[in-house]
Amino acid sequence: MREEIKYYLYNSPAFELFGLQHNLSIFVSLLLWVTLPLYFKKYSSKQTQNKVGITLGYIVMSNYLAWVVLEIAAGTFSLKLHLPFHLCRAANILLPIVMITRNQMIYDIVYFWGLSGMLQGMFTPDITNAFPHFHFFRFWVGHNGLILAILYATIVYKMRPSKKGIKRAFYALNLFLVITTVINLILDSNYFWICGKPETASLLDIMGPWPWYILTGELVALLHFFIAYAPFWYRRKRLKAL
Repeated sequence: MREEIKYYLYNSPAFELFGLQHNLSIFVSLLLWVTLPLYFKKYSSKQTQNKVGITLGYIVMSNYLAWVVLEIAAGTFSLKLHLPFHLCRAANILLPIVMITRNQMIYDIVYFWGLSGMLQGMFTPDITNAFPHFHFFRFWVGHNGLILAILYATIVYKMRPSKKGIKRAFYALNLFLVITTVINLILDSNYFWICGKPETASLLDIMGPWPWYILTGELVALLHFFIAYAPFWYRRKRLKAL
């Protein structure tokens, strides 16, 4: 059984960047982002809205945990590869807190992390496995499912990112960077791509060589945070002008 799981996890047709599967995945994600939150906001009771939101949070978190369980079952689990020290995995684990408790601080962090790193990941996905492999779904649920849940909390729960939230998310990002750097030094790992760029194409490829792309990434992340906040800043400015 262990060998079968191992073979399944590490053998599948290759994922093609901007191939048919990639383009369809982007289309389906965009469709869900727009329709699902608006549908449940308009046609569902508060009780149903809460159940759907909590379910989304658990699905995204369980998506990461299921992968860990499969790696353990296959005998291939590695402290260097499978701990939650990539930004998307950490956000996946934090998400249920938002969907259950509607904690504003965690919402701010997940909102800005999600609409920067996770959104960029949609166009340069860090996957090598094609549909219908588990890793194909794991990536899209962990990234685009996270964004779906954030949009759901924003539209249905009427939660809003704050200007203070930009600072919170940036401080949390740098705290995560420091903690992950220590983990990398202890385990000789490369979480958060601190010690080297991923093998697949990513935005890091145009940010300069190591270690300068880390500093560039800080600036790009902050710019993304401001862009993600811009619609709410503009709306509040207009409301004050009325």
